[in-house]
Amino acid sequence: MLLEVDGLVKHFPITTGAIVKRAVGQVRAVDGVTLALAAGQTLGLVGETGCGKSTLARCVAGLYPVTAGTVRFDGQDITNLPRRRMRPHRRDIQVIFQDPYGSLNPRRRVGSIIADPLVIHRVMSGEELRRTVQELMERVGLNPEHYNRFPAEFSGGQRQRIGVARALALKPRLIICDEPVSALDVSIQAQILNLLKDLQDDFGLTYLFIAHDLSVVRHISDRIAVMYLGKIVELAEADELYEAPRHPYTAALLSATAVADPDEAERRQRVILTGDVPSPIDPPPGCRFHPRCPKAQQVCAEREPELERKQHLVACHFPVAAGEDLTAGRPA
Repeated sequence: MLLEVDGLVKHFPITTGAIVKRAVGQVRAVDGVTLALAAGQTLGLVGETGCGKSTLARCVAGLYPVTAGTVRFDGQDITNLPRRRMRPHRRDIQVIFQDPYGSLNPRRRVGSIIADPLVIHRVMSGEELRRTVQELMERVGLNPEHYNRFPAEFSGGQRQRIGVARALALKPRLIICDEPVSALDVSIQAQILNLLKDLQDDFGLTYLFIAHDLSVVRHISDRIAVMYLGKIVELAEADELYEAPRHPYTAALLSATAVADPDEAERRQRVILTGDVPSPIDPPPGCRFHPRCPKAQQVCAEREPELERKQHLVACHFPVAAGEDLTAGRPA
């Protein structure tokens, strides 16, 4: 295993007071996540906005200090390492950010943006640096002659390719893709996804891939973890999860995905969830999904389910059976 996350917790304090700040609560962004990622594989991480996906990714990358739990990379504990000791690991863990417009400095030229990791880590300089950057640009589908252009002179898809080249510069082992295609057109999304797959095959990369679109995740992932309100509720092989989801939340997500066949789309029955996502400041007791779950019973509000193997890993007292209809269900 290249990456092992055990019981990861990240809480953000809520403070009040202008001069003397006092903690009055905390946001439970990530609340006890355990997962593992083997070298050369892609783990997809899906869930609604605000469920803690990006926070989990930033904790793994060392951008946020961890409240509790451990993060192990290639067998070494990198949880809350000081900046100096974390520096060597940053070469092996890189991030592709969601917004191709906000993640690039508009005042700097593209060549210097891609060269930053190589300069900061003192890998190379001078003409060798320029040649390497232009090779990276060509590898991700950009014209090397555009080395001196500014980000504003590129389209959204081209800007995301710049972000990919920057993440690839240090030849990392793990790349965290934080919704890298959500801000792009569908045709451009396919190009970026195919580029990521080709780079993985050529360089033996490992991806932690975060996205909202489940069809995108299925295309690129080996395994998929479904996250809800700071916790992993289901974890399985990609094909197995799509063919037989066991958690009601996963089944609801899959029922909402778009399909190309209009006849199949007409036959599909949507699982409509009632209510809104609870606040991570005060999550509900027991199973956090029970206020919206069509299969919820009294035990769901009293006892939190463990992530257990029921065909595959699922945290649910009443997993979805094959062919079960959830469309008419309401929380009891």
